[in-house]
Amino acid sequence: MSFPTLPDTFVAKHAAKGWPVGLAGVALVIIGSFMSWSFDRQILGDLSVYGYPGGLQILAIIAALLALALLLMVKGPLYSVMGHWLDAALGLRALSVWLLIYMVGILVAITTESSGLVNIDPGGWVSFVGALLLFAGSRVIPLRELRDLSETKVPGWLEIAGIAVVMAGILFGAAYALAREDAWSFVLFLVFAGGVIAAMFRTGTMTWFSHVATRQKKVLTLAAFAVAFFFPFTQNGSDANMSIATSVLIFAATAMGLNIVVGLAGLLDLGYIAFLGSGAYVAASLSQSAFATIGWKPPFLVVMLVGGLVAATLGLIIGSPTLRVSGDYLAIVTLGFGEIFRFSMFNLDGNNGPNLTNGPNGIPGIPELEIGNFNFGDPHTVLGIELGRFSNYYFVLLLLLGFIILVFSRLNDSRIGRGWIAIREDEKAAEAMGVNVFGLKILAFAVGAFLAGLAGTLKAHQDGAVSPDQYIFLESAFLLAAIVLGGMGTIAGVLIGATLLKLLPEKMRFFSEYRLLLFGLTLVLMMRFRPEGLVASRRRKLEFHEEDEELALAIESELVEEAK
Repeated sequence: MSFPTLPDTFVAKHAAKGWPVGLAGVALVIIGSFMSWSFDRQILGDLSVYGYPGGLQILAIIAALLALALLLMVKGPLYSVMGHWLDAALGLRALSVWLLIYMVGILVAITTESSGLVNIDPGGWVSFVGALLLFAGSRVIPLRELRDLSETKVPGWLEIAGIAVVMAGILFGAAYALAREDAWSFVLFLVFAGGVIAAMFRTGTMTWFSHVATRQKKVLTLAAFAVAFFFPFTQNGSDANMSIATSVLIFAATAMGLNIVVGLAGLLDLGYIAFLGSGAYVAASLSQSAFATIGWKPPFLVVMLVGGLVAATLGLIIGSPTLRVSGDYLAIVTLGFGEIFRFSMFNLDGNNGPNLTNGPNGIPGIPELEIGNFNFGDPHTVLGIELGRFSNYYFVLLLLLGFIILVFSRLNDSRIGRGWIAIREDEKAAEAMGVNVFGLKILAFAVGAFLAGLAGTLKAHQDGAVSPDQYIFLESAFLLAAIVLGGMGTIAGVLIGATLLKLLPEKMRFFSEYRLLLFGLTLVLMMRFRPEGLVASRRRKLEFHEEDEELALAIESELVEEAK
């Protein structure tokens, strides 16, 4: 996707004006941010104070300072330091677009929340004019020839420092986003983050970082888990935010299991939520709940294993007779299996069948998880910060997600993973080459179901109750959408997709009536502009962009670099 450009003759005529106009725009954005934006101090975190910027004003200042740095790389003292290898002018264009969108969003938010443009104070208009000038100036700054940063080498310690900076930005960005209580502030932060990311892509910084991540894969993995581990310590004991975080982890762990079935083996499963539900019902039935229907009360680690095995058994049961069909037929069969599971949970109430699930009432009153003397329902103080029950579940879910990622990555790099990919690409060709197609399909269903069952056992204790209504077809659709949106067959992509699809509805409840409409629109736009997903694997990039010779050469260079 490229930005619309002005005619070359117009750019050449006004090129000398671009830099000072952009500089004036940066100055106005910063000056306006130190003024009042809104007459109403009750909205957007109080932007009505002169000389003391609020949260959204600070974000505008940060964006303006980034734009200033890019301007100085185009023409100024920073050109000799970084401007000769970064595409600063292209990054400035991207950042100016997003900053203008950000300021328009600010004005719209103040207008709608305060009932009229009259409530916008002068500072808001000053910063808006500044963003407009920066946008206009960036349009006439000439672009240089794009640079390939893949061969740019820096010392190893500097690469590790770059990873640390990016991970720290992700940690504080996530903490700040979750702390936004009103939807407008959350959306505007996403626009700000989108602008920074777009600028990084356009300058080529993200290209360089992707190669650094390839060279420093272990460091990146450890840094990612360190960020995830320290996240609860940034929430000041907020149970509301940690509840969202634990839901994201459960959703992500389940999506990673489905990624084996869909992303690697290419089997379209529309009833996958049933495997999560089977694990949850096993944990509920074997718990100390007064409504539990099974008298055996083993330790929780045994319960997890049993829940995973029950889910894997269901995967084998549904897989054995149905995996001889494929495509749309397999999708219909798995969809039916998901509905069969839900209605079975309704009917196992003692009237229509054995009393295992208490029918539509489900199994409530599931006690807090206990491992040894550690009760997950009790708050604990660590480093002076109180961690509540959701933080306790968060840490154990993080360990489970790490285990699932390890299983996925090992299988993906094994002969089994290559067999799954061969089946996904061309089942007939794979069978002709001696691949055990049916056996690998069954294994994909069983392994994916087992991992979902493990996540379900933890979900039951975190929720405190299970009922059939929790495991409807829409949940399976959202799991599949997380994989498609993030990038099929990838780890980072599925984690990002799961986070977005679980987090956005929670923070944008004022769109509740239009949630599915926005969700569908997002998928349509993704399929149009980035069909391979947000974080695509090399193979899928080539599948969707076969005609792109530059992409093929770039991927070939990445493979050579990995081989070294």
